[in-house]
Amino acid sequence: MVDQKPEPVRRLPRAQRREQILAAATEAFARFGFAATSLDDIATQAGITRVLLYRHFDSKTDLYQAVLDRMCARLDAHVAEPVGGFTDASIDGLLAAAVESPAGFRLLFQHALREPEFSERIEKFRADVTAAAYLQISPVVADEALARWASQLAPVVAIEAIIAWLDAGRPDPARAAGRVRQAVMGVIGAAVASDVDGSFPNPVRMEGPTR
Repeated sequence: MVDQKPEPVRRLPRAQRREQILAAATEAFARFGFAATSLDDIATQAGITRVLLYRHFDSKTDLYQAVLDRMCARLDAHVAEPVGGFTDASIDGLLAAAVESPAGFRLLFQHALREPEFSERIEKFRADVTAAAYLQISPVVADEALARWASQLAPVVAIEAIIAWLDAGRPDPARAAGRVRQAVMGVIGAAVASDVDGSFPNPVRMEGPTR
């Protein structure tokens, strides 16, 4: 019986190989997290050798940062500079970036925040979006404290609503942006409401199993 040699890795232009590695690393890091993902895992995901991976990235930390930079650049391409506030276009841009790279979106807004050495950039993005949301919300919500509360909450709701939509299998994609906007409007509505009593109008009963 003749031993079969492994297929040689196909030669690619450097930029194309780097993109292949970043795409594989995004999927691996989003699936297992930074600590539990090894460079061998990423090399296997990319279909290359670890030696070839090291020709492009010096360490796992270097690779993780490059993955975040790649997703931030993708986000910048979809979400315009929020000069006029956190607008409908901001939500459309977030959703477009999530559709383009679901793993990258989750990595950026869920996993990276739990990694102290990578969280600073994500926190800055959230602070910028919160400031943009305040520009939009403060003229509507007279109480400054409530306006700041809503401004912090609205972007979080938008991001979490998009992640939940991805996790649910992307239902009704044509209306996804509208549903996210409705969720954000719920936050603003809660800030301006004067008759909030903390109860649902028609609460759903959660009954345990009968014995």
